[in-house]
Amino acid sequence: MEIVKSSRHAKLIGSFGENIICNWFSRSGFEVIIADHTGLDIIAYNPATEKRLGVTVKSRTRSRLEGDSVNIFSYQEGQNGHQKLLDACLSFACEPWIAIYIETSKTGYIYLTSLNNYDERYRGKPDKKIDDWKMGERDKEIYRNDPEVKHIRIEFQEINWF
Repeated sequence: MEIVKSSRHAKLIGSFGENIICNWFSRSGFEVIIADHTGLDIIAYNPATEKRLGVTVKSRTRSRLEGDSVNIFSYQEGQNGHQKLLDACLSFACEPWIAIYIETSKTGYIYLTSLNNYDERYRGKPDKKIDDWKMGERDKEIYRNDPEVKHIRIEFQEINWF
């Protein structure tokens, strides 16, 4: 099925990404809220470990994934999403994390990792204008082999749809 995006698709996919990630936190025993704060989308508390995670969520729809990426943080025109996440997590006493929800017509992927792991293993050059999450086959294999990257793959099967 070809993806035809509505005029509100960016807003809808953003909300969907936040909600599906909240769902998986909740299914895993976390207490979770959508924070809707600058730099911070979700606060998730794990009673078993007493860890509080502050999560920024990036959600995208793509017609294909190979060689594509998701922008995580921008440093253009005075922006600094990385610092906004750090500042928000400081305010709410959270450990900063990044979540990515990306979907094609047949598959959805959720990735979750700490900002520290992202910075150490995936961020790239510090002078870049945009930090991204790469989605090539080689990149996906690296994520699968990194125990610090939580990962869910969802298969979509249309039974009877438009």
